[in-house]
Amino acid sequence: MQALLGVIFHFIGGFASGSFYIPYKQVRGWAWESYWIVGGLFSWLIVPPLAAYLTIPGYTEIIAHTNGGILFLTYFFGVLWGIGGLTYGLGVRYLGVALGSSIILGLCSVFGALIPSIYYELNPQPGKDTISILFGNAWGQMVLLGLLVCVIGIVICGRAGAMKDADLRKSGHVAADNTEFKIGLGLTVSIISGILSACFAFGIDAGKVMAHEANEIWKAANPGEGEFLFQNNVTYVVILWGGLTTNFIWCMLLNARNKTFGNYTDSSTPLRSNYIFSALAGTTWFLQFFFYGMGESKLGNGPSSWILHMAFIILVANSWGLVLKEWKSVSKKTITTIVTGILVIVLSVLIVGYGNYLKE
Repeated sequence: MQALLGVIFHFIGGFASGSFYIPYKQVRGWAWESYWIVGGLFSWLIVPPLAAYLTIPGYTEIIAHTNGGILFLTYFFGVLWGIGGLTYGLGVRYLGVALGSSIILGLCSVFGALIPSIYYELNPQPGKDTISILFGNAWGQMVLLGLLVCVIGIVICGRAGAMKDADLRKSGHVAADNTEFKIGLGLTVSIISGILSACFAFGIDAGKVMAHEANEIWKAANPGEGEFLFQNNVTYVVILWGGLTTNFIWCMLLNARNKTFGNYTDSSTPLRSNYIFSALAGTTWFLQFFFYGMGESKLGNGPSSWILHMAFIILVANSWGLVLKEWKSVSKKTITTIVTGILVIVLSVLIVGYGNYLKE
């Protein structure tokens, strides 16, 4: 039952992440850097402390007396992840929601799932799953199989993207949702994003002492009720400070270079709706990790949680790509390829879920 709840929570988080970019498409007359940072202020500065305040009484005290080295490492991983998040937005901008998300999150799932297990193989810690544990147990082998199947699905989605590019060039059309479809530049920033985005998982692990304290306080007040669903909310506050730092500096530089500071007060644009849609996008983005933390409390912060989170995002993002007609004007063979990729990813989720069932 715990595994099932974990899968459900990860699906909700994946739906939020796979959907967050949709409100940005309703922003009119603003440069990318303007709506990205407005949404980001909600994602990284406003909503996380609010979520922590509502779920963890005294979360500020937990942060205040945490070792400075732990706080810095958690923040540092947030900075690296912030670069990944920044380039995620660029990847989606140049490749579209479906293809950009598939490539970025595919790489992110591999690095985020395997590197911690390899790290704990070299530096063992109680309660942490090492790569040898995964290979040496039936449940771990099933999780690794699910990871492999997910990668196969991602490769298929990537192939569909290349086919889409060829179809559009042949027909003379541009991407239905994005006139800036650029396969070369998009792939470059997507690869950078996929690698660095995995640092969020490392940040959660680096700040685990804060989540552990929140968990122990909650269990003391609620004996016999299991693990605290919202324990990671305190860790998110610190990680997302790092993400805010990276994105704020870059967006301000772009505002200055492109002379787009005027976007924020330009009355010729629908200012109210632009702010509302940007805020909605930013809030929706944060909800992915709100529910990720709930899923992790049921499954643990190992390969299982990370691969499920990534796979669900890929699934939802590709589904949105179909709904938004990102694959309009392409051949039936290309459509069949992307649908096949989505179905393979669904299969990978089922395999990982079964692996967690065996672990119980």
